[in-house]
Amino acid sequence: SLDHDLDLLAAKVDAGADRAITQMCFDTDAVVRYAERVEARSIDVRLTAGIFPIHSFPAVARFASRCGATIPDALAERFSGLDDDAETTRKLGAEFAAEQIDRLADHGIDHVHLYTLNRSELAHAVLERL
Repeated sequence: SLDHDLDLLAAKVDAGADRAITQMCFDTDAVVRYAERVEARSIDVRLTAGIFPIHSFPAVARFASRCGATIPDALAERFSGLDDDAETTRKLGAEFAAEQIDRLADHGIDHVHLYTLNRSELAHAVLERL
């Protein structure tokens, strides 16, 4: 449950943690809501949002389902029909990741961790769009 997760986070901060990295997240609003709950509980920790630039929607969707990460329907629709178009997929993936980072920054979350799985070109593509 979320309360249990926040209790664990509070215990880690009490033990000396000063930052927390989220799992990969495609629902930006969920990260913002989580940050608001952390703040409401007065847990003094820097949140770092886990951003995974999409390079292959089917592969990332499978990976996300194994981790319990959700992919909003609107995001899935962006990649609909692009399974065989790697270039467009990478471009849209970088654009979405940059959009996430911008939106998170608007809400005071100014640290991100890019999960690229050794695909440095994904990080470069996101940075170019920022």
